[in-house]
Amino acid sequence: MLTKRLIACFDIINGRVTKAVRFQDNIDVAPAEELAVSMYEAEIDELIFYDVTASAEKRPIDIETVKKVARAVFIPFTVGGGIKDLSSMYEALKAGAEKISVDSMAVRNPQLITDGAKAFGSQCVVLSTQVKRIETMPSGYEVYIDGARLATGMDAIEWIRRGQELGAGEICLNSIDNDGTLSGYDIALMKLAESAVSVPLIASGGAGAPVHLKTLFTETQTQAAIISSMLYSPRMEHNYSVSRLKEYLAENGIAVRPV
Repeated sequence: MLTKRLIACFDIINGRVTKAVRFQDNIDVAPAEELAVSMYEAEIDELIFYDVTASAEKRPIDIETVKKVARAVFIPFTVGGGIKDLSSMYEALKAGAEKISVDSMAVRNPQLITDGAKAFGSQCVVLSTQVKRIETMPSGYEVYIDGARLATGMDAIEWIRRGQELGAGEICLNSIDNDGTLSGYDIALMKLAESAVSVPLIASGGAGAPVHLKTLFTETQTQAAIISSMLYSPRMEHNYSVSRLKEYLAENGIAVRPV
């Protein structure tokens, strides 16, 4: 049985981790390097780093902060934000990332997915997609870009299907509606996604209690979950440790990497 993965996601602004609700009103949490060390010592399975304003500001990823975080952790490390071509992918990998997340730039230039997969392998390319419930879309979900600021008119499920065909080796679905709400993952979205693609899926947006992880992993085939708010959001009444979350999942028959 494949183990389920718990992922900490850093939304980076000026070298610091922030937390938002529905991609807005980011509040400061901690320096990225400092929190990375804490998460690594807590034995989180993976870390994802998003430079959340890079695409909207049309600038490269904050490579110096990528380097600092990469030096601090020895677990799978994915980076995204401002990745616009093979050169910027290479720079992020050289800085210490294992995988590259493409999002807004991939919508603008889908060839970026294929070029990255051919150059570095599909396992290195993660298609991250910001999605919002829109009833007029065929699937009921629309793709947004630039930090959930801009609607694309693209159907989310059709886009991830195309992303897999283009070469993405993993797909992360970020629910704009659920993001930071602590109300649970969008299970309907993940069920639609698993019926459309065969590559590993990461669920993002909404986790606020251990039962939300249990529901996600028992009701869908999702392989990994982002749990940032549960770990360090100032908006939580109390945060959870990685070890407690893994104990809870194991107690409920869900395979996880032990602490």
